[in-house]
Amino acid sequence: MIASNSPEDARLAACGPRDVTLYSRPGCHLCEEAKAAIGPLLREFGAILREVNIDEDEVLKERYDWDIPVIFIGQHKTAKHRVDLVQFRRQLQEASSMGKSFI
Repeated sequence: MIASNSPEDARLAACGPRDVTLYSRPGCHLCEEAKAAIGPLLREFGAILREVNIDEDEVLKERYDWDIPVIFIGQHKTAKHRVDLVQFRRQLQEASSMGKSFI
């Protein structure tokens, strides 16, 4: 994770292993596809999704502008552009079984 004084970075740093963050923007079809694809896995693992509109934060817009969607599980980036659901499931399993320490 990139360190900065951004409030979003502080929030992300405090995330637990079942907190999933989706960085996106309105009108992003890849973001909508990613959200729909991971939805069943989030429910299966009891994970909590927080969707963040990067256009509302200049730091995030600069960081992720053309790279969305970007997905974090806890503090760890797990996907960019497209989600590999097999890998995402494995990462959720590892996060759930290992508590706060991930991979």
